[in-house]
Amino acid sequence: MLTRWSYHSPSIWNEVSRLSREMDRLFGEAKAASKAGVFPLLNLYDDGENLVVKAEVPGIEASDLEINATYNSLTLKGQRKRPETDDKASFHRKERGHGSFSRTINLPQEVDPEKVRASYKLGVLEIVLPKAEAAKPRKIEIIS
Repeated sequence: MLTRWSYHSPSIWNEVSRLSREMDRLFGEAKAASKAGVFPLLNLYDDGENLVVKAEVPGIEASDLEINATYNSLTLKGQRKRPETDDKASFHRKERGHGSFSRTINLPQEVDPEKVRASYKLGVLEIVLPKAEAAKPRKIEIIS
């Protein structure tokens, strides 16, 4: 006999299990990205007219960065120089890497690569990618 408050409903437990697996997957991806050393970390957002990328590149000179944009992708390349230390120094913790890096992201909309602009301040690289005219919404006039 089933009661009104049955705690053994398979559909409820299946849904809880599915939700748990999905959360593990999402948090696992973020954890894997940080362990894999994805660099630079960045945010990509749409302000209506442009796609904007803000990338964290602390301690890197602007002259050591290279930006390449196509209609549908953005590549950031650069060089993190090896920190100068005394030859007698003994590291107790070494978490900051050095060397070359390259990161390419696919853009959610087409942009105009000829109009891309970038600025660099306080270790944050900001790249403004104006949307291609074909990607912008258009107001359609209704003829009656």
